Amino acid sequence: MMESNPQMSSEQVDRVCIIGSGNWGSAIAKMVGENCERLPLCESRVNMWVYEEMIDMDGIATKLTDIINSRHENVKYLPGVRIPENVVAVSDLKEACDGATLLIFVLPHQFLPRLLPTIREAAHPSCRGVSLIKGLDFDKETKMPVLISQSIADAMGPEFQCGVLMGANVASEVAAGDMCESTLASDFGPPVDEMTREIFDYPTFRVQHVSDIAGAEVCGALKNVIALGAGFIDGLGYGGNTKAALLRVGLREMAKFCRMFFEGVKDDTFTQSCGMADLITTCYGGRNRRCAEAFARERINSDDGLGFIGDDCEVLWKRIEDDVLKGQKLQGTLTAKEVHTVLVARDGLDKFPLMKRIHEISFEGKSIASIVDGIVVDNRL
Repeated sequence: MMESNPQMSSEQVDRVCIIGSGNWGSAIAKMVGENCERLPLCESRVNMWVYEEMIDMDGIATKLTDIINSRHENVKYLPGVRIPENVVAVSDLKEACDGATLLIFVLPHQFLPRLLPTIREAAHPSCRGVSLIKGLDFDKETKMPVLISQSIADAMGPEFQCGVLMGANVASEVAAGDMCESTLASDFGPPVDEMTREIFDYPTFRVQHVSDIAGAEVCGALKNVIALGAGFIDGLGYGGNTKAALLRVGLREMAKFCRMFFEGVKDDTFTQSCGMADLITTCYGGRNRRCAEAFARERINSDDGLGFIGDDCEVLWKRIEDDVLKGQKLQGTLTAKEVHTVLVARDGLDKFPLMKRIHEISFEGKSIASIVDGIVVDNRL
């Protein structure tokens, strides 16, 4: 393990570890790996922690880590995309994080609590983090939203700082080299903010830096809720006009939620890639929209779910997640539930008519067609 603080010395270099290896983790590994190979302030080797799975390869059960390290491809979650050879898949979490000075978190946030004690023990004392996780934590006692980046920082210790990388970034398109933008929100201070940005920035993945961590992270979570509404619109067969209205109202509700619960949120954040752009791409091409469209079509085909109750909705969501995502997790439904809980606790649900209606359709049996009744603006603060 390194002894000195790499953030305070020009002689030290960053040791990067990626926590997670799904499609987004594998896509980001492609760019981070290539950047660490060429940047003088980074170690070439990048560890990628992989939850070990056995994969059938021509009738032979093979460890996913062995496949990634021999074929340099994540055949399960990002097939057909080459991962740089300096990215090493490691199934032992402590080994993967040993001495790391930059941790990149890219996994479903519900798995973090059991992993963070091991990560804290293994990482360098001066380590910092960047979360690519799009969701929110919620305090069960106060019923208040908590940034996942803050939950990570709290678990990692008083000196740990965690930024976020959010943006209009569909993993398959990023991996294919389609040009896109992303937003790094961090407050590490100079020169570390720029050093961190350079680790992610890539000719086809253009990263801008902002300091508004809360605004960027909450946008990354709430856009998944709005995307459920976009999927309902698509399931109904409505066109661009209706979806544009939903996006406009959705963006306003996202901004209102940010300002209601977090201080220092900046208006400019909502026009960054983490705001408006991410909302647009998620509502046209993301997994949450895709699953919500399947949910809507199935309910419409059964007379729009007449007699549907909460348990029926839960069963249908789970089946669609399994069938469509093949092992990946649907974040929009989880966030919709948690947002609903916190708004009810604050007696603020009626101030968010779109998010309220999305929850009612998703979990309370309201008709899919009623989504248009939620596309209204409530100007109360």
